[in-house]
Amino acid sequence: MVQVEVSTVVAAARQLTLAGQWGVARGLLEATQAAEPADTREIALALAEVSVDEDFARQTQFGTAALEALGRALETLPDAKTRWDAALLQLRSDYAPALFSGAAELGDSLLAQALVLRDTAPDDGRAGMAAFYAGAIADNLLTDSAAAFTHYTEALKRGESALDDLVISLALRHLGDHAHTAGDLKLARAQWERSTELRQKIGHLLGALAQQVLLSVLLKTEGDEAGARALATEVNRWAGQAGIPFIEKQTAAMLG
Repeated sequence: MVQVEVSTVVAAARQLTLAGQWGVARGLLEATQAAEPADTREIALALAEVSVDEDFARQTQFGTAALEALGRALETLPDAKTRWDAALLQLRSDYAPALFSGAAELGDSLLAQALVLRDTAPDDGRAGMAAFYAGAIADNLLTDSAAAFTHYTEALKRGESALDDLVISLALRHLGDHAHTAGDLKLARAQWERSTELRQKIGHLLGALAQQVLLSVLLKTEGDEAGARALATEVNRWAGQAGIPFIEKQTAAMLG
């Protein structure tokens, strides 16, 4: 039997998740045998991360069981930081179906949870991620654009403080949407292009494709119909090959 540090396996699984290789990441983690309770907890956290992420991307149902397993691991060996991470994953797991079904009635409860997580986060990177979700919930479930803008701005500040490229890219994506809605196309382009670059830097396939959808929208707004269609065509092809149905459907609709 080959012995490998659990931290190395978890790092590889997280990179595979960013690349949209959820099944490979899950298989790698499930094949890893933990020698200590701390290793069991670390693997359980990584499996929950993979599962919740895939549930959002593909509308699968892996997150519930993975979060339950993580809860059991935390009962065996409690850890405050991991418990916070588990709570954020639970928020993400609850937010995704509410977003796709338009369940606005859950907005107030989910926002309250996000704000508690922001205020209890052990570091700026985590606080920034919680602030981002507060913004997304305010925007998409509560249609409170002013509050959403405030939360996104805080997420950007926290992400920059922590040098967390993912948090920064998420905040810039949504701040760019606000700029686009306000008619400030120059600012929208700057924010969306920077968000795209950061996602490409960290190898986040779904994120980069989602950003290119917005750049296609921007091209159309700017009057470049041919450029918008060409970019949407490529994103549609990528999303189909990667198995990301909501981006594939979105771009198919854009292409008529």
